Amino acid sequence: MSDEIEIDLDDLTRRMDGAISALRNEFGTLRTGRATASMLDPVMVDAYGAMTPLNQVGTVNVPEPRMLTLTIWDKGLVRAVEKAIMESGLGVNPQTDGTLIRLPIPELNEERRRELARVAAKYAESARVAVRNVRRDGMDQVKKAKNANDISEDDQKLYSDEIQEMTDKFIAQIDEALSSKEQEIMQV
Repeated sequence: MSDEIEIDLDDLTRRMDGAISALRNEFGTLRTGRATASMLDPVMVDAYGAMTPLNQVGTVNVPEPRMLTLTIWDKGLVRAVEKAIMESGLGVNPQTDGTLIRLPIPELNEERRRELARVAAKYAESARVAVRNVRRDGMDQVKKAKNANDISEDDQKLYSDEIQEMTDKFIAQIDEALSSKEQEIMQV
């Protein structure tokens, strides 16, 4: 038997944390009737022949709870930004005044709220799948170490239990984040 090989639980934790972070970023892009600058993060503008994130062609501000403003740095890109916003599926209509674009955030109707809740549930399921994939990788590492006689059966059981406990903890965090986001979406 060679020196004990440590299963890198810190790496597994870091990867599961990454799934939670990605979920929070995706939740930030969902429009809930309140203006947030992160709503515009997924919007890409055709600027200078390349698809560019909106926040790299102008400044995004939130002057009121139901209003976003964009100050576009290059006047030639104003039309491209308007087009990108309209095609983004955010459900907002840009109002242009020179290089300033106002985005009034309309109230959400009940149907749109339900639709957004379903989208949030899809994002949460993707995060759960990512966490389960990390768990599977960890369990595979444990099995390989056991088959190579690098760890004992007792250690295999301990590592497997610890990985499962870690997975359960992260799945619970995802469920909690989803519940909170659904409440925010359904709040009138």
